[in-house]
Amino acid sequence: MATNTKTPNSSATDGALLTDEQIMKMSEQDYMNPVQLAFFKSRLQQLEKDLLKNAGETTEHLRETVLVPDPADRATIEEEHALELRTRDRERKLLKKVQQSIQSIDSGDYGWCEETGEPIGIPRLLARPTATLSLEAQQRRELKQKLYGD
Repeated sequence: MATNTKTPNSSATDGALLTDEQIMKMSEQDYMNPVQLAFFKSRLQQLEKDLLKNAGETTEHLRETVLVPDPADRATIEEEHALELRTRDRERKLLKKVQQSIQSIDSGDYGWCEETGEPIGIPRLLARPTATLSLEAQQRRELKQKLYGD
């Protein structure tokens, strides 16, 4: 395998996106530069595409339902459909967050904590590209919810 000798800026101009490892190795001064924004936008757009595809498959699957005379088989099928619908509901909520993240990239706000204005951090964004809070802010929010409820 050939070694990539491109600089981050040259890879952005010729359309090649960086890998997770290359993004992690970038310096703090490069945080949310155009190359990183393009990387995360591409990742979010792929996630959006996958979520929409799953929703379409669920719709088709639910339309193909066959009636079975056995009550136990019917109950099993209904339980499978309920589980699939719950999964799609979670994906619908995730899709909304993905679309909001893509909008925040376009507006220049992506990668910055909504509460503190500090960087969210590349490792956190790689793990959860829809994150809007830094790890510390998220932990404070979860602790507050645990102590005081929603």
